Amino acid sequence: MVKILLGLVAAVVIAVGGFFGFELYTQHRIAGEVEAAFEQIRAAGGKAGHGKVSFDLRSRTLRIDDIATESAMQPPVRVKIASIVASGVGQPEAGRFSADAIEAIDLELNTRMPAAADWQVTYKVPRIVAKDFSGPASLPRTPAQSTVLDLYRSLIEQLGALTASSITAPNVAGTMNSGNPGLGNGEFAYSNLVLRDIKAGKIAAVTIDRMTFTGTTQAKGKSEKVTGDMANLAAHDVDTVAAAVILDPQRANDDQYYRVYRQVSIGTYTITSGQGPAMRIDGLTADDIGARPSRLQLAGLLATIPAGTAQPTPAQTREMMERLAKIYEGVRIGNAEMRGLSMEMPEGGFKLASMRFSLENGKTGEFAVEGFDGRTPQGPIKLARFALKSLDIAGLLRMSALFSDPAQPPSPDRALGMIALLEGAELKGFAAPYKNTGKPINVDLVSLDWGQFVGPIPSKARLIAKLSGPLDATHPSQRMLVAAGLDKMAINLDLGTAWTEASRSFVLEPAMVELGGMLKASARVTLANVPREVFSINPLQAAAMAMQIEAGGIELTVHDLGVVDLVVAHYARAANISRDAARLAIVQDIKDNGAETATSNPDAQAVADSLAHFFETPGTALTIKLTPLGKVPAMQLFQLLQTDPLMALSQFRLEAATAL
Repeated sequence: MVKILLGLVAAVVIAVGGFFGFELYTQHRIAGEVEAAFEQIRAAGGKAGHGKVSFDLRSRTLRIDDIATESAMQPPVRVKIASIVASGVGQPEAGRFSADAIEAIDLELNTRMPAAADWQVTYKVPRIVAKDFSGPASLPRTPAQSTVLDLYRSLIEQLGALTASSITAPNVAGTMNSGNPGLGNGEFAYSNLVLRDIKAGKIAAVTIDRMTFTGTTQAKGKSEKVTGDMANLAAHDVDTVAAAVILDPQRANDDQYYRVYRQVSIGTYTITSGQGPAMRIDGLTADDIGARPSRLQLAGLLATIPAGTAQPTPAQTREMMERLAKIYEGVRIGNAEMRGLSMEMPEGGFKLASMRFSLENGKTGEFAVEGFDGRTPQGPIKLARFALKSLDIAGLLRMSALFSDPAQPPSPDRALGMIALLEGAELKGFAAPYKNTGKPINVDLVSLDWGQFVGPIPSKARLIAKLSGPLDATHPSQRMLVAAGLDKMAINLDLGTAWTEASRSFVLEPAMVELGGMLKASARVTLANVPREVFSINPLQAAAMAMQIEAGGIELTVHDLGVVDLVVAHYARAANISRDAARLAIVQDIKDNGAETATSNPDAQAVADSLAHFFETPGTALTIKLTPLGKVPAMQLFQLLQTDPLMALSQFRLEAATAL
């Protein structure tokens, strides 16, 4: 019995000793693996150290204290962590490490901005927790000459290699110090940063409850405080694999778009500053955000930015603009919208319902603002909608670079090239006070489109305008209308031009104008034998080519809406006679002139008769057609119209008719 008891005691002692021996062996092995990971950083030229490493076998908990690393790249990135505790650790497969939870305490990251060595950025995170974690058991090797972008890409790649149900940081605080009192400093903080459902390089959502910042700026030699507050920041369906591909310098020839975010959104956003404006935005959203690696070469752009406060030379400015233009060409945003923008200023303020745009290949599909409501000392200003159609931002940046050196101004064709950067503009529902009259100018619609470029000059355009406004009795051209009893004028305009290269024809159509309460007129004007070279920016060449242009048919229709009575009333006042007498005098004068003109051009009599009938019968529509009798050089015709109008008209067959 004693032997059996002694045997049991011995077995227990051996088992306990074996357990503690295995635990010591395991802890020693894990400590070696931790040290090997830190040695990787040192081998790459960086600095890395840590304090005590402990492992509890029963709870499978690993703890590492006093971690400090510094990257080999310049400017360096320094990281300090008071402790990391991983519980429920395991090795599900070779080369992988898992844990039920990983907690990092008091993390601090410090770096400098790569484009301006004076700016230092520091992040402080009291606590980070990752749950249901699985990732690589060792760190990837980083090149010794890595940059901040290399490190960022490496972190993205590591994030893409791990899985976790969530990663949370209840609070994140940071500072930005310029080292230059003239540039100011800043502080920022994030509340409740959460990454959810991380797997296979995808993150279902990244959310931040609140982000605040405080900074100082220099205005007119005085320091001014600026504060900002953003709520409910979120990014959905984040693709870290795509982000790593975009930043990979080996993909410089990859012209494919990779989507990084399905949607990014921000809730309420406010900015206030000392005595300056206070701004508020109700919300921001952007969908389908991606980029092309071939264009998004950030390292090249950062390399061109001068350090500190040094001013770039014209050559550096051109290079920066060119690289920035390529980045715009590389970014794609399916749709972005800002809602509820308001700004309060000492001299007044404004509100804007929304702003929308999309971006691809450096161009916005449409940049639109809607629902503008502002105040001025003269009265309110309102705008229902303003839009720019297909604005070429990349081209605008390149064009701006050409104007950056006053010693080398761009050539005229380059300057005219700015027209092609925009396909059109539209304005709707605009109302603004007219001087101090208390009456508004109203613009229902102004739409302008152009295209079909010949070099830098558009050969096709259209203008549509509908507007109204008060008449000014002090203005010479409006005095007669005010005297006739009109206090406002409405204008409806529709003009279109188009050149067809195959037929060498140029047409003004539609050409319609309506003056509210007065008249409505439309026209169609054609020019023949219009050569391509007439659209030259060289005025001598354009003038020489214009000699080939021939006049085509012309058709003009005027519908009386009250202009005849207005002319008759003005004539009556000037002659101090009755309106009936004035109308008869005008009609007789037309007939007399027509009879005189008919001696040299028989067609003129028909025109005079129709014009006389137009004045005799209010509300009549008068149509006049001019058909060239042969080849009529347009330039010669324009000269004759100034010196001898009757001779100019004799080269056309004239037709006229009236109708109610």
